[in-house]
Amino acid sequence: MTDETHDPSGAIPLSPNTILVRGGLTRSQHKETSEAIFLTSGFVYDSASEAEARFKGEAPGYLYGRYANPTNRMLEERLAAIDGAQTCRLTASGMAAVTAALLAPLRAGDHVVAGKALFSSCRWVIETFMPRYDVEFTLVDSTDVEAWRAAIRPNTKTFFLESPSNPTLDVSDIAAVASLAKGCGARLIVDNIFASPILQRPFELGADVVVYSTTKHMDGSGRTLGGAILGSTAFMEEHIDPYLRHTGPAMSPFVAWNVLKGLETLSMRVERASASAARLADVIAAHPAINYVRYPHRTDHPQFELAKRQMKSGGTLLAFDLKGGKPAAFAFLDALQIVDISNNLGDSKSLATHPATTTHYSFAPEVQAELGVTSGLIRLSVGIEDCEDLVKDVEAALNATLG
Repeated sequence: MTDETHDPSGAIPLSPNTILVRGGLTRSQHKETSEAIFLTSGFVYDSASEAEARFKGEAPGYLYGRYANPTNRMLEERLAAIDGAQTCRLTASGMAAVTAALLAPLRAGDHVVAGKALFSSCRWVIETFMPRYDVEFTLVDSTDVEAWRAAIRPNTKTFFLESPSNPTLDVSDIAAVASLAKGCGARLIVDNIFASPILQRPFELGADVVVYSTTKHMDGSGRTLGGAILGSTAFMEEHIDPYLRHTGPAMSPFVAWNVLKGLETLSMRVERASASAARLADVIAAHPAINYVRYPHRTDHPQFELAKRQMKSGGTLLAFDLKGGKPAAFAFLDALQIVDISNNLGDSKSLATHPATTTHYSFAPEVQAELGVTSGLIRLSVGIEDCEDLVKDVEAALNATLG
């Protein structure tokens, strides 16, 4: 297969939008236009000595679908190129990526500092799963740089944060937290799923590792589950490769192919959805049924100035709190005609969810309150439908909460 990631002459550096279409592109001897799907679990060798050489790493080539696959490798190279990482590894889901990035480098007695505002499964891995193996943790207000500093211990090995966070869209100072991590010899892992690589580039802000659920904006059509870990070659080879090879959370080549095709329109979808989200945030904020709206590029967001520095736009998601609590939230969701009720996000279709009873239902009431997950909170993931159609749908649903 022929690598066509870069301009053959080497004279033209590729822009992000071109990388999204052509990054990592390889073609077989058939010279197909679209990326090929290699639906195979194994690979054959011309001789026993070739098999030995491949397993020793002395000859190029693939070994087994759980280790690597040509379709998957195209996606890994494309994601690494668009995010500015040395390399990338794929997993079967976003949570598989998070879990591998967190656990693979850690040992008993190590300490992790993480933001409190996290997806519930991320909190479970940190609060419930890691301590079973004697890994310690401290949860901090991710927006408070001094809280990160105060949490550092001699055995701190990893910092982990989401920015913007799920579901209240808190924005962390990635550069400041990265500086603290480097100062104590720890690595910073950033979950960049809400912003996507189109709107925020954590490596440029000092992150060591970036994780994604490719299920979200990258696929963009709600078809597949997948995850990605991006970072240095040394980090992957020392920590991630052995973990993935032996525990087996491999991405299907069919999933990788779907994500490759999704990346071709990622920039257009994210930019269109972000513009609609900004418009909807203003419309919702002006409605009498609302206590507040959280959208990173609105001036009333608590970290507005930081969000303006870190993010190209406010993103595709917003959150808002209804004055009528849970009854109003359910009335709003049930009145929607275009927007679907779903706990997914980053889809071409607009989706709304009630975090207190779905994504964050497992948290105790006091934890929900600490995170800002109120009974009236709605998280809205904006899609690429006509913006004014969405405005009419959301306004009508808000009106339905007023009785």
